Amino acid sequence: MKNPLLLLIFATICLAATAQKNNPKKEEWEQMFNGKDLNGWDIKIAGQPLNDNYKNTFRVKEGILQIAYDEYEAFNGKYGHLYYNKPYSYYKLRFQYRFVGNQTKGGASWNVRNSGVMLHSQSAASLSFGQDFPVSLELQMLGGLGKGERHTANLCTPGTQVYIKGKLNTQHCIDSWSKTYDGDQWVTIEALVLGDSLIQHRIDNKVVFEYERPQIGGGFVSNDYSWKDAHVDEAAAQEWIKKDGTPLTEGYIALQAESHPIEFKKVEILNLKGCMDPKAVNYKSYYIKADNTLCEYKR
Repeated sequence: MKNPLLLLIFATICLAATAQKNNPKKEEWEQMFNGKDLNGWDIKIAGQPLNDNYKNTFRVKEGILQIAYDEYEAFNGKYGHLYYNKPYSYYKLRFQYRFVGNQTKGGASWNVRNSGVMLHSQSAASLSFGQDFPVSLELQMLGGLGKGERHTANLCTPGTQVYIKGKLNTQHCIDSWSKTYDGDQWVTIEALVLGDSLIQHRIDNKVVFEYERPQIGGGFVSNDYSWKDAHVDEAAAQEWIKKDGTPLTEGYIALQAESHPIEFKKVEILNLKGCMDPKAVNYKSYYIKADNTLCEYKR
């Protein structure tokens, strides 16, 4: 005969585990960087084939994702991006970064302690062979230079434009109102991205920049649409050539290589789009955008 006490204990454990698993309020952050390698990411560097990690630009060392140039003789316009291989539309992104060392020889003067994380980006495979920047919204990071103000969590707009306070703003780079971060200190930034409605850049739980209605247009990307790389999706690339005025509703996330060494300690994402049916076992109360095709139910 089975022990009733043991059965009760087992049932209690199972109920607790189920409740914890299905807690609709518990935020399920996904670690985009596994701390070991670049699994789950695609590489595209201007003038190089897709996933050619030119001169070991992107690497992982001791749990840190590094963008480094110690194998370069000179930068030579090798703008690169590391793309997470899954697109998102409604989400929170959180990452920790720091600038290190000196700028690579041949980098532009405006790229000293300058890098970015691209939001709503076109995919790595849809870039032309020599394209320097993807059509995207660049959350620009700038490090302090030891004197004067230099804000971070700014916005740059390669191939895009946005509205700020209800007015279309066609400036390429727009400063946030963050403080300046000098030296090699770690900085944590969070972005709230809500499709093509609202996007906020946050530091220390404070909004330092926000804009709305992102759309394709405005220029600031190279016009090299040569198809020299057999891995480039030519049809996808052609779609981006003439899309001015099209709302930018979703896209990929990419880390930028722009001639100054930078490190990332953590890159994580909280999807805000998913099942919003409270009867489903994977319902989350913090979701903002419904996709009930993802709902799962008890059988």
